[in-house]
Amino acid sequence: MIAAGDALLSPRITRRLIAEFAARRDPLQPPPALAELTDREHEILRLIARGLNNDELAGRLVISPLTAKSHVRNILRKLDCHDRAGLVAIAYESGLIRPGEQT
Repeated sequence: MIAAGDALLSPRITRRLIAEFAARRDPLQPPPALAELTDREHEILRLIARGLNNDELAGRLVISPLTAKSHVRNILRKLDCHDRAGLVAIAYESGLIRPGEQT
């Protein structure tokens, strides 16, 4: 009720919100492109989503920075992303990682 301080949404906005939520993918069902990633690429995607750069990936996984860069490039290509921010979004939206989860 508006008098109690509640917000009023127009029917048009309410329909848009419902349509938006209904169109969202089930977070337990990852995008099909994620199935193309190797186990190592899944691991790297999780670490990218946690903010690690290529040098940090290399140190954590005991690989060369060039190998880390190659993995990142392959993940970007397989998931059709243009940058790391897109990878982070996919990792969170797909439920691959969750806020507060430790790596």
